[in-house]
Formats: sequence, structure tokens, C-alpha cells
Amino acid sequence: MGLILFDDNRETLKPLTFTRPVAELRVGILTIREKWERMLNMPASHHTAPYLSTKYPANFESLNILVNGSILPTQELCDYILQTLPSNTLLVKGDTPIVLKTTQATAKAFLAGEKKVPTVLESDLEFIEIEYPWDLFGKNGAAIEADFDLLTKGRTSQPLSASNRVIGDTNRIFLEEGAWVECAILNTEGGSIYIGKNATVMEGSIIRGSFALCESATTKMAAKIYGPTTIGPHSKVGGEVNNSVILGYSNKGHDGFLGNSVLGEWCNLGADTNNSNLKNNYGEVRVWNYERQSFSRTGLQFCGLIMGDHSKSGINTMFNTGTVIGVSSNLFGGDFPRKFVPSFSWGSSKGFEIYQFKKAMETAERVMQRRNKELDEIELAILKHVFEETNVNRKY
Repeated sequence: MGLILFDDNRETLKPLTFTRPVAELRVGILTIREKWERMLNMPASHHTAPYLSTKYPANFESLNILVNGSILPTQELCDYILQTLPSNTLLVKGDTPIVLKTTQATAKAFLAGEKKVPTVLESDLEFIEIEYPWDLFGKNGAAIEADFDLLTKGRTSQPLSASNRVIGDTNRIFLEEGAWVECAILNTEGGSIYIGKNATVMEGSIIRGSFALCESATTKMAAKIYGPTTIGPHSKVGGEVNNSVILGYSNKGHDGFLGNSVLGEWCNLGADTNNSNLKNNYGEVRVWNYERQSFSRTGLQFCGLIMGDHSKSGINTMFNTGTVIGVSSNLFGGDFPRKFVPSFSWGSSKGFEIYQFKKAMETAERVMQRRNKELDEIELAILKHVFEETNVNRKY
């Protein structure tokens, strides 16, 4: 049986989905794909945008389970899919497709846009859906707790050093093999704390759950972390962080505030970079919507920075409330840049120019080499497509 995660809400989740399928987004401890793979006990593939399909191909079998990649699995939903859902039946909730269990021919037709299936069944099951980038931090607390229980059930944590101070239930702290945590204050009264394989919590760190520090990630000395927050694999974080998600391979290594924000992969925030997460008039935050090509209401009072992959900020950069930065942009200067910065932009509040593709890729290659990763031809083709697709937004 094949498990195929199809994109939904792809446009409204940009800039994060410029460079990945929806189900490769991280919320909680795991990516959405990793959650489905663990809970259904089968490997997953993706049906996504054509330019991403070389890196993320769809693998069809004679019988397939097609799952909406923006939906987080629950045990009840997974049990229903495996034990109760009839073949050739599309499970929906309102206008949202959830899952279709069907043959290869019908699966391909459905994914090609032929939405007619023999039976449509309305679901009354509850689940979390990721529709907008801010849902990643807004729904992160529930996702961390669900992933914590999933990953730690029946397992024993590595011992926590006596040099640490724990406030709350120590059973809600879990250290994977190779995790290093010394002289930290860990507070679980607000949620669980998960420290991944070979992750490091440097001395003086103060952490309030819910919190996830993923594999080989680091909190720097005296970091102040308010949950719910997720630091993705191979990321480094210092200063003050509140209710944010870093997908992975990104750095906020110095003092400065990051709040109610999402950073993609291969991002770097220079020393004393700060973002606002609350307007001075306490009003509703509006952010750039790629689907509408305009600013849209979020319904949120707290919303900070949304930054696509490979983007960077120089020292002392300030980001206004609800700022959206595209893929591979480079910002600097001591004043607020505009609230929407298109992909492949270079500049500051004084003005922007196009970040030429060749120069941007030279930087990306150097950054990835530091983590023993290669900027290969497949990745280059994806970023080249993003460069060309987003040209419409670069009107300098």
C-alpha cells in the first residue's frame, strides 16, 4: 500500500512552500510527513508542484492512501483510515479533503484534478489543519505535546544531569541519546520539553515548555526560550525566543528577540536582529498573502516574522509586526525594511535591488558546505524556478 501526501493550502503557506511540499513543514517535534509515517507505519511520498517532484516524487502502488498534507494525524483518524474507511471513498470535512483510499488509476485521476469519486463521506473527527504560516506557531503547543507522547511512549529518557534545575514534572522532560544539558532551568508547568539526539542546551539557558530542540540543534549560553517553541535540526539559537518555529539548519545565534515567528531552512539572523510581534496600537496584524498578491487580515494580535529558506539579516536589523520575507533575500541596515520583501531581494529600508541568482547560489553553497550538505543540481533547479516565479514581485 502506498502513502501519498498531497499538497493543500500550498499558496497560502508561501513563502515556506516555495521550496518544499506542505507535508515537509515542521510543527511540533516532527514534520507532518514524519507524523503520518510513524502513525500509519509506512513510508510516505509526495504529490506536489511539478518543479518539486524530482526531489519529492510520488510513489504509487496498486492500492494507495492519499492524505491531505496539511492535516496533522491523530490516533483516531489513523485507526479510522486503516480499519474503517472503505476503498474508493473520499473522506472530507466541509470543503476540506482528508483522505482517499483507492487504486492507482483512481489516485492519479484524483490528483490530476478529477475530483469525482464513487463515494464522498463527511467526517466528524477532529484534527489540526495547517492553513497559513502562522498556524505553525499558533498550533505548535498542541503539536509538541502530541509528538512528545508519540515519540516517548514506552521509552526511557537519558538521565538529566544534577546541575540542572527543574520546575514542574520531570517526567515531561525527555532527552534522546547524546543530548547534553547542563546548568539550565527547565520549566514543564506549561508543557513538555524534548531534547533531541545530540542536541545541546548550553549552560545558563532558561526554557519554559512546550519546547522541542531537535537533533543536533543548540541553545546558546543564557538563551531565554518561551514555549511553545520548536528549534529544528542543526539550528543554533540564542537571545530571547517566544512561541516560534525554526524548520531546521538555521541560526539565530546571538542576542535579540524572535517572537511569534517562523524561519525556514538555511536562514541566519545577525547579532541583535529583533522583530516586533505586537503593533503599537494592539490592532490586528495583516501580512502578505501570495495567493491574493496583497496584504490580508490574520485575525491575530501577535504575529512576527515569516522568513523563507536561505534568507539572511545583518546585525541590528529590525523587522516590523507581520513581516514576510521570501526565499534567498539578504537584508541589512538599522531601520525597518518593508513588511513584504520578495524572494531574491538585496537591500534595506533605503531600497532594494535584485539579488542576482548566481551570487545568491554562491552564498547558499558556502552555507550548506558548513553543514556538510551539497547544493546539487536538483536543489539549484528548485531555487531557479522560485527566482523566475517570483520575478513578478520584484518591482524595484
